[in-house]
Amino acid sequence: MLDVAPGRYSLIIQLPGFRTVTREGITLRAGDTFAAEFTLERLATSPTAPIPEAPPQPPYRTLPQAPPEGMPDVLPPQIIPPAGQVFRPVPNRWGFDFPAYRRYGPQDEAPYVPGHWYDPFNRNKLKGDYPIFGQQNFLAVSATSDTFAVHRRIPIPSGLGSADPDSQEFFGKFGQTALVQTFAFRFDLYHGDTSFRPIDWRIRLAPEININYVRVGENGILSPDVRKGTTRLDSQVALQEAFFEARMRSLSRTFDTISVRAGTQAFNSDFRGFLFYDNEPGLRVFGNLGANRWQYNAAYFAMLEKDSNSGLNSFRYRHQGVFAGNLYRQDFLRRGYTLQLSFHYDKDDASVEYDTNGFLVRPAPVGLAKPHAVRAQYYGIAGDGHIGRLNLTHAFYQVLGHDTRNPIAGRRTDINAQMAAVEVSMDRDWLRYKGSFFFASGDKDPRDGTARGFDAIFDNPNFAGGFFSFWNREGIRLTGSGVGLVSAGSLLPSLRSSKSQGQANFVNPGVLIFNGGLEADLTPKLRAVANFNWIRFHHPEPIALTLFQSPIGANVGADAGLGLVYRPPLTDNIVISGVFNTFHPAQGFVDIFAGKTLFSAAANVRFSF
Repeated sequence: MLDVAPGRYSLIIQLPGFRTVTREGITLRAGDTFAAEFTLERLATSPTAPIPEAPPQPPYRTLPQAPPEGMPDVLPPQIIPPAGQVFRPVPNRWGFDFPAYRRYGPQDEAPYVPGHWYDPFNRNKLKGDYPIFGQQNFLAVSATSDTFAVHRRIPIPSGLGSADPDSQEFFGKFGQTALVQTFAFRFDLYHGDTSFRPIDWRIRLAPEININYVRVGENGILSPDVRKGTTRLDSQVALQEAFFEARMRSLSRTFDTISVRAGTQAFNSDFRGFLFYDNEPGLRVFGNLGANRWQYNAAYFAMLEKDSNSGLNSFRYRHQGVFAGNLYRQDFLRRGYTLQLSFHYDKDDASVEYDTNGFLVRPAPVGLAKPHAVRAQYYGIAGDGHIGRLNLTHAFYQVLGHDTRNPIAGRRTDINAQMAAVEVSMDRDWLRYKGSFFFASGDKDPRDGTARGFDAIFDNPNFAGGFFSFWNREGIRLTGSGVGLVSAGSLLPSLRSSKSQGQANFVNPGVLIFNGGLEADLTPKLRAVANFNWIRFHHPEPIALTLFQSPIGANVGADAGLGLVYRPPLTDNIVISGVFNTFHPAQGFVDIFAGKTLFSAAANVRFSF
């Protein structure tokens, strides 16, 4: 009892069938707690009348009801009916039809909505919600339409076949426009118990169709044949994934497994795509241990040639092999943080290759352009997760090896280069504040026989702004040479002929990128992104040697971008992104190109089924 006033009390306990207990003289003061223990003595009772038989029960269970008059409160236990009268056999649990049910009315969301083949949100046989045949064989079909459009202003030289015969300046018209349409399909046939355990086997096919259109302001940019003009329309069909996967063995009751996958498959070797992120044919062994706290991969890929305009795979081997192995440990030191250790080996043999448009890409058409081989070993450590309120991503790579004849150095070089990256972000209500730093070492002395400029195997980093960064998204060619300053979809000023078809080049200037960003969820459907990068060469000497121009300043410039991401149905089935970037050149960029401010406006519309 609570809130009893101070005073003197008597306690009387009465219970039918037991002797009454009385205690006198209980005194309570303000704030006192009183506890008492009693033993009740049962009284002698007369024999009870027999309990009448319960009336017949209905065939179905009902809610508890008050007993009829004259019926005691306690009834004998009911006899459980046979299983055949309680359960109905359903041989195919996936074919069970739920009843039509509308709890809130015809216009509101409701459970048990009948599915259709065109509806990805409710039960659909084409989305793997129930078997395509049998009871453990599922088919998941997806289709994606990805449309990318961009107009940009980047440095373009005015060559001998200039589109403007009266042009006197070295640089021509800076404007470029590109439109890329990709249709991607994926057919995933697998056997298993869906979410209850890892699949037993899987077959996946993923064809893609790409159509691309480009318009530039000068001849000789899209093809070495200036007669082909300033526009290009091209298309490509490719098979980006085609593999078979099987679970070889289950290692524990928590479904730790070891599996193997053979065929063309997607593989990202780290958290942010710094080193190797591609679709290539290969053999991969992967699995997990310790209730999924440990995960591991060991894979070898035989690289294919790419189509230059779409970036899709061809069916020709490009004389390059890549081995990748990594080990992940979840909840390392503290919960929510994952550590990764990795090793990569790039074996790129000497070869000669011209791209789809007729440009030489291997060996790079710069310096001593002779076929050469690259052997590089990458040792890496990376982490991703959160520590308290801080979201943390970091990576470090050390690369060693040799290049039999680097074209810029003009000799055999030993490779010794490093890369480091760190990003810290914090969420506060509807805002996310981000800051990051990216470092790739540069080669201070290009002719000393040691290549100290870092280059990746096939990177596609989502870092320092990603899609919302001018430096990351727009490839910039190094005028007066046959190589690029930075490739599209890369942070590295690697001076290679092509990211997708050229060889890694470790005689390069390296880069330091200081990044700050802000993401704001304006509404549940609309996100705003602001990004800023200050870019600086680590050592610009390789550029000076390539262009026979000195000195070249170290500061590259400021990259600023503002974008929006809109998801109308609050899912990733429809995503519309847009960004506007400006690039303000610093002295190093002015020394190479010109002092004009560059810009780009890009949009991406993605529909997924």
